[in-house]
Amino acid sequence: MRISLCNEVVRDLDFAAQCALAASLGYDGLEVAPFTLDAEAPHLLPASRRAELRRAAAETGTAITSLHWLLVAPAGLSITSADAALRAKTLDVMERLVGLAADLGATLLVHGSPGQRRVEADGDAQRAEEAMAKAGEFAAQHGVTYCVEPLDPGQTNWCTGVGQGVAIVERIGNPALKTMLDTCSAGNGESESVVALLERFVPTGAIAHVHFNDRNKRGPGQGNDRFGPILAALKRNGYQGFAAVEPFDYVPDGPTSAARAIGYLRALEEILA
Repeated sequence: MRISLCNEVVRDLDFAAQCALAASLGYDGLEVAPFTLDAEAPHLLPASRRAELRRAAAETGTAITSLHWLLVAPAGLSITSADAALRAKTLDVMERLVGLAADLGATLLVHGSPGQRRVEADGDAQRAEEAMAKAGEFAAQHGVTYCVEPLDPGQTNWCTGVGQGVAIVERIGNPALKTMLDTCSAGNGESESVVALLERFVPTGAIAHVHFNDRNKRGPGQGNDRFGPILAALKRNGYQGFAAVEPFDYVPDGPTSAARAIGYLRALEEILA
């Protein structure tokens, strides 16, 4: 399986060092959080910087595979707000981030950003879905895939289950818009097991990406969740996409957490081979 490392795990390193570390540990690439590239306006990175980042990845034999944590910066964005100016600004940032992904050589974007999608009033949920429809259009124009990420109810109150993500994608009907599965969110928020969800939805083609993390928010192998059955379900159902290691609690530190996760996952792959 092609496995990326979410780069915020090692964001204390400069970008070239992040790439080198990921490659040396056996990752196939980096999934990049734009705010780690520019804390204020990552969607406005100049062409020269985009080329530099892509080159830094290539020189270590790795790649920038995807983007996530899309709406952290600039501050104050929302896909649910009724404020027309704020909505226009948010959609502009989303469109520019799709362009950034394409320029960096990434093939996929993951839209989590729970704080920027909360539903508080009538019309908020509809505006969120309309934003996803626009994101699908942006993605199609750039030849990439945009994924709405289901997150557990402890993080947000819109699109809180994989089934809901699939339903949104089906209603919009754009092949460039997909959903995905985060093992921590699914494990904490779904009535079905992660394996059952994969068995049900991977064959439909709706799931274009997977995040690997334990329900305790640490990396795979650092909690009670068993990833062998998850990898087996992905293999059994012909999953062809990337997965990305995305712990939130780095124990004992980011690089060590990243190393332990990929070692554990690659060992499981050998057993399943």
